Amino acid sequence: MSYSVSPIGFVRSCFKEKFAIPRQPQLAPAARGVLELVAPFDNGDAVQGLEQVSHVWLLFLFHQALEDKPRLKVRPPRLGGNQSVGVFSTRATHRPNGIGQSVVKLEKVEAGRLWLSGIDLLDGTPVLDVKPYLPYADIVADASNALADSAPAPIKVEWQPAALEQAHQHALRLQEPLVELIEQCLAQDPRPAYQQPAPERRYGVQFWDVDVHWHYPHPGAICVLEVVQAADMNGSLV
Repeated sequence: MSYSVSPIGFVRSCFKEKFAIPRQPQLAPAARGVLELVAPFDNGDAVQGLEQVSHVWLLFLFHQALEDKPRLKVRPPRLGGNQSVGVFSTRATHRPNGIGQSVVKLEKVEAGRLWLSGIDLLDGTPVLDVKPYLPYADIVADASNALADSAPAPIKVEWQPAALEQAHQHALRLQEPLVELIEQCLAQDPRPAYQQPAPERRYGVQFWDVDVHWHYPHPGAICVLEVVQAADMNGSLV
């Protein structure tokens, strides 16, 4: 038996590519986006009462990781990318049916739009459903997970002075907490765990409409080298 589902909306996100997206929600509170609802859910009736809710569950599709053949085992980044475990013991993006879920903060409710923060969703992500977070039911005080018992330890993020000034200027233009977003995402070290890059190797990613470049000057630290506007892009949510 098979079932079909249709998106209730799509996310416009600060994350324009998969690299450097936090591996869990809430790890980067400065990561913001908007869920734009589609008909018939863009009617204000669909979100009536949601202004009383601080956080919501989003059920969505990993639309850039959909696969025809299901995987039974995956190599999660949290385990270094070298250890295989059963797909159902992880939150890997390579999933049966490609379904993901995230708890995100609800910043503002409008007819047809939900303004969100603490997101971990790629720009254009199809959302299948929105459910209110219920603290009395969703918090499990004695829950445990021996595979991931705590958040990864952040690494130090340093700045070249010119790069920090660039980031501040783009933050003013975008009216977004860009410096905080860069620091919160890079502090989680987005590179594959098995990579040990030489100091001269540069990495890059796009947040909003800016390209961020960095390197690893020494073990346990990132240095942001430049923050420059990407060509032909407009990342503002306004």
